[in-house]
Amino acid sequence: MSELTGNHARYVQSLLDGGVKPGGAVADNSIMRSWWRCHSEHHLDPANRDDPIIVGRDELTGCQAGLADLMPTAKIEMANLYQQLAGSGYAIMLSNADGVLLNYFGDPSFTHAAAKTGLMPGAIWTEQHQGTNGIGTCICERQPLVIHHKEHYLARNIGLTCSAAPIFDHDGKLIAVLDASGESLLAQQHTLVLVNMSAQMIENRAFLGRFSRDHTLRFHSRPEFVGTLGEGAIALTAAGHVLAANRSALFQLGYRTPAEIRGREISELFNTPLSLLLDRSSRNSFQPVPIFEARRGGRFFAVARHPETPHGAIRATLRPPPQLPRNADFAADGARTPLDNLHLGDAAMAENVRRARLILDRDVAILLYGETGTGKELFAKALHASGDRADKAFVAINCASIPETLIESELFGYKAGAFTGAARDGRRGKIFQANGGTLFLDEIGDMPVPLQARLLRVLEEREILPLGGELAVKVDIKLISATHCNLLEKIACGDFREDLYYRLQGLSLLLPPLRRRADRRALILQMLADEHAGTAAVEPPLSIDSDALNLLEHYRWPGNMRQLRNVLRTMVALREDSTIRVRDLPDIIRAGQAPNHADCPLDKPPLNPLESAEREALLRELEGQHWNITNVARQLKISRNTLYRKMQRLNVKDPNKLH
Repeated sequence: MSELTGNHARYVQSLLDGGVKPGGAVADNSIMRSWWRCHSEHHLDPANRDDPIIVGRDELTGCQAGLADLMPTAKIEMANLYQQLAGSGYAIMLSNADGVLLNYFGDPSFTHAAAKTGLMPGAIWTEQHQGTNGIGTCICERQPLVIHHKEHYLARNIGLTCSAAPIFDHDGKLIAVLDASGESLLAQQHTLVLVNMSAQMIENRAFLGRFSRDHTLRFHSRPEFVGTLGEGAIALTAAGHVLAANRSALFQLGYRTPAEIRGREISELFNTPLSLLLDRSSRNSFQPVPIFEARRGGRFFAVARHPETPHGAIRATLRPPPQLPRNADFAADGARTPLDNLHLGDAAMAENVRRARLILDRDVAILLYGETGTGKELFAKALHASGDRADKAFVAINCASIPETLIESELFGYKAGAFTGAARDGRRGKIFQANGGTLFLDEIGDMPVPLQARLLRVLEEREILPLGGELAVKVDIKLISATHCNLLEKIACGDFREDLYYRLQGLSLLLPPLRRRADRRALILQMLADEHAGTAAVEPPLSIDSDALNLLEHYRWPGNMRQLRNVLRTMVALREDSTIRVRDLPDIIRAGQAPNHADCPLDKPPLNPLESAEREALLRELEGQHWNITNVARQLKISRNTLYRKMQRLNVKDPNKLH
């Protein structure tokens, strides 16, 4: 037994002896309750070093199938959460109610701990098998919690910090746990906040999906929160009887359990019958309408909807959409918006568009995450053009490109004579220029800390004070921010205000890199047609042969959409005739770029799930640093040689060095 293991075992026993007496009252502390269960019910030895239990492939597949309705939404939210925590050494995991780990997004800097403790799909993380831990203890306690280092019962897990939150079904039954685990030195509460928010988002989406064939009522005491994380949701029969309600609905209406509200008529809850709510919602273009609670008279805002039409019923009546004019933003009947044109079949982008449309004309801040070149400004412009501010100003400012000495005057403006060199008549700042419209703050993570405090005040008070001015000016703006960096990491380093972060993060959307988009081929063809559109009137139609298209489709595109557009623009300009061939492609794409970038070579065994997650996370780091090996090694706190060996083991090849 190692000294560390022995010390922890004695530490656990001393606290059990001093804080919890056999047969006595258990302390009102989730950690001590868990330790007592591990000691008295599961008879676990804190020094136990047995290997974790991993279920077989068939059993794991069965466990995943048991949550088949939840998994698609869960994967999207897990990817969003991973992006927010990427680089901080966390892995994002989803388990079922039996503690079996079903899905895993891993950070390369966390691989060592993950391998030691068995954080991989199929591992069982109940208290019975792993002692006090995020997943297992959350299952028992049924509440969000953090298990930090020595709070783990087993010594083999004390290097971990786990933040976990439960996911319940419409009957209040715990069905899954979302967990973020890493080797953080601090028990960071903001990580738990993000995990809990993601868990609630998964829970709400699962609820609405489960009752999509029934009438639904979505409400909140503030109209801008309808359609967001905190909304209450109730499923109703056509006669207006409650089928189920989510946790937020129970809390807002003062009910403790789903059974208390199930079967009640809507007239027992609100002063408006379902038929009238449906009519008012429809006439108000499904914007929230005021209603009043029947018991206490509290005012809410609600949207009621009819059941969704079954997919099978509408498929037969679908007709091919009319061909849109090239470069048209939306069809003449207004059915499509610029947002709808941002994807051509990719599920992640389609989900981003769906969520963005829900809060399109509401006072909800939007934070866009994504690698450089993924189209964050394009998404912001589409949001603006699709909403009720489309005819107002769209003002974009890159917080990383303006000198720190000028950014304050650029944002807030200044009065005449405010400083040496100021314009004689003063100048309106970017925020005031966006009044009535949309302000897009790109690279928000690079805003100087002193200005973050002023921006937070503007967002809270909705007024600005120009430099040298004495009177504040009221402003009405829709705020969209974007970043490619990890804001939580900046918060931990003191480079970003935590209160501003939560004010910006009304709705967070992760824009997928081009290499992960399922509609990549369609995007290439669409963008190629767009680039050729300007010359189409005087030149013959443009085509591309299949070999060239395949090489373009399977290239990894570290520069994402921006790089693709520049490559296509150059190809169109330099082509020899009306067909683009392999010879017209840039050397870096032509040079050995076989389909799939040799991700699974035949002479090597396939990667296991943990290695695959590690490879994906490592590629994310490399591409984020533009394949600068020195920077990536420094970021991961390893040597360059170790990084090269890791790349070789995981079959990661630098696209800039392929021949």
